[in-house]
Amino acid sequence: MSAAAGVILSALLLAAALAPAAGAQGGDESYATARAHMVETQIRARGIKDSRVLKAMGEVPRHLFVPADVRDRAYDDSPLPIGDGQTISQPYIVALMTSLLELHPNDKVLEIGTGSGYQAAVLSHLAAEVYTIEIRPDLAHEAEHRLSDLGYTNVHVRIGDGYGGWPAVAPFDGIVVTAAPPHIPQPLIDQLKVGGRMVVPVGAYFQDLQVITKTAHGLEKKNVIPVRFVPMTGEIQKKKDDGH
Repeated sequence: MSAAAGVILSALLLAAALAPAAGAQGGDESYATARAHMVETQIRARGIKDSRVLKAMGEVPRHLFVPADVRDRAYDDSPLPIGDGQTISQPYIVALMTSLLELHPNDKVLEIGTGSGYQAAVLSHLAAEVYTIEIRPDLAHEAEHRLSDLGYTNVHVRIGDGYGGWPAVAPFDGIVVTAAPPHIPQPLIDQLKVGGRMVVPVGAYFQDLQVITKTAHGLEKKNVIPVRFVPMTGEIQKKKDDGH
């Protein structure tokens, strides 16, 4: 059997295994093969080996988190527009950022930038509680309804400026930021547990995906790959304009 045939066979077998789970969350079973092929060719093939992340990416019906006019491209290897000038990230980037958090089943995670709710849905398969903040009210309301309709009961959505985090429910085992700040907001660092990890794209036009690990002695920072995210807005933009 050729390598290409092996990938296709693996995708078809994974699709058959995941079809009931997708249907249970409102996914159309006709998308199951495309979703499984996405996992095999875009994610596993690029080095993501965490079985829990692969399973989550194979179960969440990504096509229900994008507008109807781009639904046929939901499992493409690219970001897609979701309205209001925002995008849903490329599947590989979602999987990479999720895997870098190294979450455990009892963890509590904070997401900055809910968007359509897709990243939060993936996180919900890996953590006990997901708290997600969206600065754009329309996107937040749509994501909250979508997540509720699909049965993601451990995801909590709030409208607000992600710069300040969510202090009422802090500290967090993990924090993921899906818009790029020019520097890491101090309130998010303060709300990260010792031993916790933050995954965040940092920079203006040129950005690096960073993993920040909080230790008893300070922060450990690691650049992973260059990325392109929409800029983080709100308080951090004001601070940038003020020269801070």
